[in-house]
Amino acid sequence: MSAAIFVGMDISQACVDVAVHPGTAFQISHDERGIAEAVERLYAVQPTLIVLEATGGLEVPLAGALAAAALPVVVVNPRQVRDFARATGQLAKTDRLDAQILARFAEAIRPPVRPVPDEQTQALAALVARRRQLIEMLTAEKNRLRLAARPIQQRVQAHITWLEKELAATNTDLTATMCESPVWREKDEVLRSVPGVGPVLTTTLFANLPELSTLTRKEVAALAGVAPFPRDSGTLKGRHAIGGGRAHVRAALYMAALVATRRNPVIRTFYQRLCQAGKAKKLALTACMRKLLTILNAMIKNRTPWRESVSQPA
Repeated sequence: MSAAIFVGMDISQACVDVAVHPGTAFQISHDERGIAEAVERLYAVQPTLIVLEATGGLEVPLAGALAAAALPVVVVNPRQVRDFARATGQLAKTDRLDAQILARFAEAIRPPVRPVPDEQTQALAALVARRRQLIEMLTAEKNRLRLAARPIQQRVQAHITWLEKELAATNTDLTATMCESPVWREKDEVLRSVPGVGPVLTTTLFANLPELSTLTRKEVAALAGVAPFPRDSGTLKGRHAIGGGRAHVRAALYMAALVATRRNPVIRTFYQRLCQAGKAKKLALTACMRKLLTILNAMIKNRTPWRESVSQPA
């Protein structure tokens, strides 16, 4: 039986540092030729696991090429790796050292391999991200307009008008992209049958949580960052808190749960029961986010539209 091999890859704009543990380290250019070289060299050693950090999209071409070659690649949250480095006493930071830390992280933690989003999902994720950016810029400009001096008000208003047109065009592109996929159309119809669920949540889930329906309720809650984690030590019992996960999914779930506490009979009853039991409203709303996600996960898994009598998973 051959020894397990773990690979860490630290990505920058110009190059990628690769650490093979046990083994050597090498560097490739971050372009098509370099990616092809990395795939060839790693395919030859058949690693047990390859770990990359999420770097705002820079990692997508490399991760896609590795996955296409049937190599076990995982894209992880950079915060996990930083915490791991500090825990092991590694405070120095260079690209080569970062690659070595990623390889050691792969060996020690062994994060599960998940399917890399396909090209269509990546395109949807890019549109969802662009929509979010436009909304943030619109909010900032509208706030700026209220305080702007008269000489620049006209320019700020012109920018607001342009941003609104861009947002409308992006919404149109999102709708068209969703309609291109029969699978997404079917899933969208199922999810949109739930009171409180709208297009923002469905597109966010498809783009940023493609694992929906393939995981258990606990796994999907943890992945979205709505699973409570204990903070106990000895006799001290701290409050359970959520954190980590995919922040954009959590934000969309928050807004949907807020609407659902008023319009969805199941979520509304659940929310009121928690509040009557003395739970803080914020905690009750977080529990509603988790319950709503659990319901959506089950509905997609079973391809079952909303029915109040059966849409109450434990």
